[in-house]
Amino acid sequence: MEREQQKGQLFGLGVGPGDPELITVKALRLLQAAPVVAYFVAKGKKSNAFGIIENYLKAEQITVPLVYPVTTEKLEPPLCYESIIADFYDTAAAQLSAYLNVGRDVAVICEGDPFFYGSYMYLHDRLGARYVTDVVPGVCSMLGGTAVLGAPLVYRNQSLSVLSGVLPHDELKRRLADADASVIMKLGRNFHKVKNVLDELNLSGRALYVERATMQNQRVVPINDVDPMASPYFSLIVIPGEKWQG
Repeated sequence: MEREQQKGQLFGLGVGPGDPELITVKALRLLQAAPVVAYFVAKGKKSNAFGIIENYLKAEQITVPLVYPVTTEKLEPPLCYESIIADFYDTAAAQLSAYLNVGRDVAVICEGDPFFYGSYMYLHDRLGARYVTDVVPGVCSMLGGTAVLGAPLVYRNQSLSVLSGVLPHDELKRRLADADASVIMKLGRNFHKVKNVLDELNLSGRALYVERATMQNQRVVPINDVDPMASPYFSLIVIPGEKWQG
């Protein structure tokens, strides 16, 4: 009887917020050792994650783009974003299984951190019980943003809230009102709503805004100067805790 083919290992690699030098030594080592490198990308666009690591790859490595069928656009009924994207992750998991089942290791790269709003986590949910996995944390956009802004987040005994701009107006307002310090992510089309909440809570003066933190095209502007129609997906708002005079 032939010995059963040993399965490959699945790696979820956080590659940082944009600056290629912010990838960890471990993630870089595993990236360059993987025969197959997979990455998520929007249709018709270049992957930010792939752009971070492209120059680190070797010619013999196989690259596998996992192309989103939809991103944030509004869909007309009967189309359902949740169903379409779930089917996409199922298909992507099957695609990578084809490599893993014949003994090839697969590294899935993820901008920021794999388990912090990272797309890799949905593959992990589908494949983690079937293959040996190793997840390498990365510098997430939130931390890249605070570094770029020069804004310490929390002092002494303060607590930090990480909030999604997708939250309904009243829920976002309630959570921000109770927070010592906050980071608001997933702005994009939600920017106008978020800005209204900040104004209502008199927090706009403390709020700091950054686009594409640590990338070559990063932009830091006063929050009152942001065009809500042009606010990119890769942007966040930081509301630092009050300084501790210790």
